[in-house]
Amino acid sequence: YVLFYLIIRSLLCMATALRRIPDNIPHDVKKIRIENSHLTELPQRSFSAVSALEFLWLNFNNITVMHLKSLEGLKTLTELRLQGNKLRSVPWTAFQDTPILKILDLKHNRLDVLPEYALRYLPGLTYLDLSFNQLTVISKDVFLNWPLYHAGEQPTKKEDSSSNVVLALHDNPWLCDCRLKGFVQFVKSVRPPIILMNSYLTCSGPQFKMGKYFHEVELKNCMKPEATSPVHNISLPFGLNVTLTCLAKARPSPAVWWTYGLKLVKSFNVSQMYIDDDTVKSELVVPSLHLRDSGTYTCTASNFIGNSSVNILLRVTSPESFSPYSSMFPISSSEENVYIEIRIAKQTVYGITIEWYATTDNPAETWYTLHFGRYEDTKKELIYIGPGINTYSVDDLLPATKYEVCVTLKNLSPRRGQCIVFVTGSDISELEQREKLIHIIVIVCAMVLAVPAGMYACTTETRFSCFEKCSDRFKRSKRSEKSLKHAGRQGTFDSLQAGSDEGLCNRDSSEDKQRRRRSDDRALKARTEQINSAELY
Repeated sequence: YVLFYLIIRSLLCMATALRRIPDNIPHDVKKIRIENSHLTELPQRSFSAVSALEFLWLNFNNITVMHLKSLEGLKTLTELRLQGNKLRSVPWTAFQDTPILKILDLKHNRLDVLPEYALRYLPGLTYLDLSFNQLTVISKDVFLNWPLYHAGEQPTKKEDSSSNVVLALHDNPWLCDCRLKGFVQFVKSVRPPIILMNSYLTCSGPQFKMGKYFHEVELKNCMKPEATSPVHNISLPFGLNVTLTCLAKARPSPAVWWTYGLKLVKSFNVSQMYIDDDTVKSELVVPSLHLRDSGTYTCTASNFIGNSSVNILLRVTSPESFSPYSSMFPISSSEENVYIEIRIAKQTVYGITIEWYATTDNPAETWYTLHFGRYEDTKKELIYIGPGINTYSVDDLLPATKYEVCVTLKNLSPRRGQCIVFVTGSDISELEQREKLIHIIVIVCAMVLAVPAGMYACTTETRFSCFEKCSDRFKRSKRSEKSLKHAGRQGTFDSLQAGSDEGLCNRDSSEDKQRRRRSDDRALKARTEQINSAELY
């Protein structure tokens, strides 16, 4: 439904598909009303040709952007209504072009910031509506910089009711912490020429002030964080759990995090609670202590004023006859019999993502230990995984390297079936690197799991004699590769194909040759066959 007419020099467009301001609006039009259309922005000089414009209503459109010079040329504008749009910010200096503006309606938008200079260029307002927006914090200086705020201090204007302005600020999610202290004081002491449409403003946060009226809260000054800990040095034996505690006092409430060895400690190890209005208690749980857990843990608290840190030194001790899985840490039969299924769920350019499943009596409290490292290394890196987590990504894998990854309960020793052994391929060429720098290759395979095409993972429950043969052949092929003048850089592991043990060992089988013939890279296939010929014949 469209109604367009020029009566008493006015323009009205209602419920239209209009997507931009109409061109060639007569210069003597005094009122424009465009509502329920598809306008998304107010461009520069949108109405500069309409020099006589006094009333501009653009309610219930989709305006998200208002350009700095969108009001240029509107020296006679007295009323601007932008209710029900999607404005997140307003270029307040644009009102320098509307010196006699009296009514500004911005309710039901998405404004979340009101700069300190926002009202400086609105000295003649009689009505300002900022209700139903997303304002959380306003500085008192916003109103101290408003010329109307000081009008009441001038004796000649105290009795002039025409200078009063109605101010609507209700139904915003006000955050009643120290940053709002000046504004709350302003609301409590407001007097003509400023009159609040609704003086019962309420707090939406923090939680312990939610729903309270401004006149019910007393806010304190802001304060830089101060992080402390009841204990700075802790010594505990291997295998125990430890909880590190940090108290952070600040206004407003600080963000708190833990670091260990310059690395951020993952959030599932950390819990946080409020002790009082100004103090946050953060706890870091380190389960099943290992010798490598020794070191300095740092708790840092930060807010907009500054930050503070406290260090806690943790020492993990063990007896001389220490054995990580000795009888001093008994293992229950239920834990011994837990079945863990592990697989490679995803392959990335530089790494893999491990996924596992386990059936335990209490999954919500079950911790896992991930053992990861090169296959030949007897001491693997231990990574503790908290309850509710069943994936872990391993990055920065080296080419042409054999790895082993195992998942166990707590700090238990890996058992058969809880590990995956895989080899990364060599970087073949610069073009190949863009596609697949890391290529996962089967070493030994008792059971092929469900993984993406082109990636293979196997458990270690199989005969290792096959692997030894394949490994020996790999070493011989590397020596042969060096002796070939035209072989170039060759990813020897890339010639291995997924399949059974026999398929890996019987390199000259017809099935293996067929797989090699299906290789995407013809040049790579030729070089591979040269090496294999030198190896087998």
